[in-house]
Amino acid sequence: MAKTRKQPRPKAQTPKGFRDYFGAEVTQRTEMLQQIAGVYHRYGFDALESSAVETVEALGKFLPDVDRPNEGVFAWQEDAEADKPGDWLALRYDLTAPLARVYAQNRNDLPTPYRRYAMGPVWRNEKPGPGRFRQFYQCDADTVGSASMAADAEICAMLSDTLEAVGIARGDYVIRINNRKVLNGVLEMMELAKMEEPRVREANSPSRRDAVVHAVEVVYRDAVLRTIDKFDKVGEVGVRELLTTGRKDESGAFIDGVGLEMEDVAPVLAFLTSKGGNNEQTLENLTAAVGQSAIGAEGIEELRQIAKLLAAQGYGPDRIVIDPSVVRGLGYYTGPVYEAELTFDIFDEKGRKRQFGSVAGGGRYDDLVKRFTGQEVPATGISIGVDRLLAALREKGRITATEHGPVVITVMDRDRMADYQSMVAELRGAGLRAEVYLGNPKNFGNQLKYADRRNSPVAIIEGGDEKDRGVVQVKDLILGAQIAQNATLEEWKDRPSQVEIPRGDLVAKVREILAGHGIGQD
Repeated sequence: MAKTRKQPRPKAQTPKGFRDYFGAEVTQRTEMLQQIAGVYHRYGFDALESSAVETVEALGKFLPDVDRPNEGVFAWQEDAEADKPGDWLALRYDLTAPLARVYAQNRNDLPTPYRRYAMGPVWRNEKPGPGRFRQFYQCDADTVGSASMAADAEICAMLSDTLEAVGIARGDYVIRINNRKVLNGVLEMMELAKMEEPRVREANSPSRRDAVVHAVEVVYRDAVLRTIDKFDKVGEVGVRELLTTGRKDESGAFIDGVGLEMEDVAPVLAFLTSKGGNNEQTLENLTAAVGQSAIGAEGIEELRQIAKLLAAQGYGPDRIVIDPSVVRGLGYYTGPVYEAELTFDIFDEKGRKRQFGSVAGGGRYDDLVKRFTGQEVPATGISIGVDRLLAALREKGRITATEHGPVVITVMDRDRMADYQSMVAELRGAGLRAEVYLGNPKNFGNQLKYADRRNSPVAIIEGGDEKDRGVVQVKDLILGAQIAQNATLEEWKDRPSQVEIPRGDLVAKVREILAGHGIGQD
């Protein structure tokens, strides 16, 4: 009889591209999201918690790869082996596509405009890398059903208030605004569809020629958009090279150019270098860049309206500025686009100084609900990268990677557990975070080691002698650690880290110690 093969143990490791979040990180994220929600709520936005799973069909154009609808998302088919397989389902890729479905499904019951915010994890089945995970948090706010530029101005003002509410000081950030209509006007001026591309000349019929012209236009427009998006990294010279003959990158590798002629590139460069000393100068330069384009002029007028509305609320160019270099790569943006950039310097892993960069982005996407209803519904919104914003706050020293644990009540006599539970209930009832040690109480030293691992600020000790005398020992663990590091014997005697107090003074003494170390109470 063959020997049964032993089932191997599963590996205790997170899947590739995922990670676990522990106490301090979870607490910090929760507190920051509460601060953000407070700002959104103050602006009149309502919370929405939509399903984490959507049909692939509902995700539609919001998928990372429209031509391969199940690529880039975590998707599966219901009853795949059945005679009639079910729908393809996927974990949500972002929080925008679910909003489109929710609004279309419930539009008769929702107010118009509908103003909602949503916070939660999203999943992307993409190649992970340093700081790039397949699951991460987003924090969105959107207005659906308003074509007014006041909705876009409000989103930008709210984003400014949000950054300051979580601890990004004024002067450490800037919100940059552009308009895809302006960019479309620039592309229109380039007349990409009329280029003498060989495939166009060789087409053997007018209908075929028109199809090829359209294909060429799409290919070149996408290439131009991708190149414009690199302006911040490669500058004006780099963009010119990438749009024409190509360039070498920092590693020395050659990157092929788009193949445009120099005269075709001129409108793009004029557009990218349109930023003036103030918003009005920028708008004048953009007007020259779009020339006679009607769609470009419409975009400039929308930017002018937004700037005027923001100025009326006190949001000047020190916080929010018009900047033509903002492109936003997502294909569904139809009007104003905006990006929040942190301007302070940090050092990368190689010790090089660089700016922190973008932590939020968004814009207007008026085709949001049209796929479901056939009717155009205007919409605009913003998405904050939660993990990046948390990283920025740590860089600024606004929050630290550690937090203080609970007060730990040690167990000197396991038969008196009821006494210790009564003590912890009293502390909790006073709003203090506390716990009773629930491990093996035999070794008292292990109990203090446990308190150290929890980063606890205080330990409470009550043996039989203390119980008989109606007192407890209160050990200030933070002070004890400080004394152990640098205090002399005389200083140690003058600054005892453990004191004996009447049992009735326990809550007051713990509060005093926590306040002395600047620790907030729950």
